[in-house]
Amino acid sequence: MNERRNNPNSRNDRSVTVIGLGPMGQAMTRTLLSAGHPVTVWNRTARRADGVVTDGATLAATPAEAVEASDLVILSLTDYQAMYDVLGNATELLAGRTLVNLSSDTPDRTREAAAWAAGHDATFLSGGVMTPAPMVGTEAAYVYYSGPEKTLGSHLEVLALLGTPRYLGEDPGLAQLMYQAHLTVFLSALSGLMHATAMLGTAGMKAQEALPELFSTADSIGEMMRAGEENPGAALDAGEHPGELSTVTMMGATSDHIVDTSASLGLDLALPLAVQGHYRRAVEDGHGGDNWTRIIDGMRRPG
Repeated sequence: MNERRNNPNSRNDRSVTVIGLGPMGQAMTRTLLSAGHPVTVWNRTARRADGVVTDGATLAATPAEAVEASDLVILSLTDYQAMYDVLGNATELLAGRTLVNLSSDTPDRTREAAAWAAGHDATFLSGGVMTPAPMVGTEAAYVYYSGPEKTLGSHLEVLALLGTPRYLGEDPGLAQLMYQAHLTVFLSALSGLMHATAMLGTAGMKAQEALPELFSTADSIGEMMRAGEENPGAALDAGEHPGELSTVTMMGATSDHIVDTSASLGLDLALPLAVQGHYRRAVEDGHGGDNWTRIIDGMRRPG
């Protein structure tokens, strides 16, 4: 196993290791293979590698063997604990290599992982892939990265194959923070869509009829916030919440109606009560006449 390390000429500088072969890991592996990169893979359940091995990837017998195959190691795992579980017996091989962890977890755990990697003389980039697996490698794909900018630059040609890199800064937690922020919008919207579909279902409307109607509202949110404003975030940054178009009181009344309707239909109230709570807090704080964006204050200072 040490032959490659002792003989650098035996290593292919274009080689990449991918650890974790869920749908995302498989998509990344196939994208790299299509670009001509030798790819070594490892997955806890080895049979998940069958498809990418057929496509040309090399299956490593152990995580250590996978790490040793490449200087660039891409991780696509459930969370950051999985990285420790997988690489715990291969830490002596991490020195001089770059770990690119595209798994999901908290910013603090990401920073801890970066320190752990540095403790084993490895460089570390965190990333958040902002596309579903089928779109990896397409023009629509992009990936947030944070960590050493020089490290990203060294591997930019390879990483750009997965999606357009968007670099956020040296703090390794930044990419994870941005990723979780996107997921907050995404998961909240999905829950809203399912709650609304359940509402309509109580009247006998099937999901295949309801969802096309509801998508129009989901699609219009960004357009609504940008209406008449070059940068809708500028007012938030300035602490300005003008209430000419909509107010906390008006939106809060709507949230009350949603809670009452949901209760009358016998639906779960967790989501509508949470939303209602945001507006009630803003009203209690004396901001009923401000724009609905004022609810951000209660989110910033809970309790």
